[in-house]
Amino acid sequence: MPWWFWILLWIALIALSLLLHVTLGYRLFRKFMTTVHELADAGKRFSNLPPVPKTSDVETAGDRPEPGSAIFASPEQMRHDYLTAKASRQEVRRQKRVKRKAERGQPQSLHDIEFR
Repeated sequence: MPWWFWILLWIALIALSLLLHVTLGYRLFRKFMTTVHELADAGKRFSNLPPVPKTSDVETAGDRPEPGSAIFASPEQMRHDYLTAKASRQEVRRQKRVKRKAERGQPQSLHDIEFR
């Protein structure tokens, strides 16, 4: 086979390779743009969330001690703080449970309504 045949063959192979890469790049770009548009739509949809209520059962930052103060506190003080916070969380859960059962018309636990 003549030498120019091999040159034409290599040119054809390179052209087909470039065509394949351009096609794959275009498809990848289209899929990427579709994903970006879907993310933008999701952002618009979820950016309009209802406002957060002003009151909450959770402690606010003003109720908490300053960060790092536990290092210098006594173990008795830390134990007292821990047990106080634990009791507060249990009380909040108990009140929610009593309210939820009252709304549903379910019988209350004697322990929950403090009939001891």
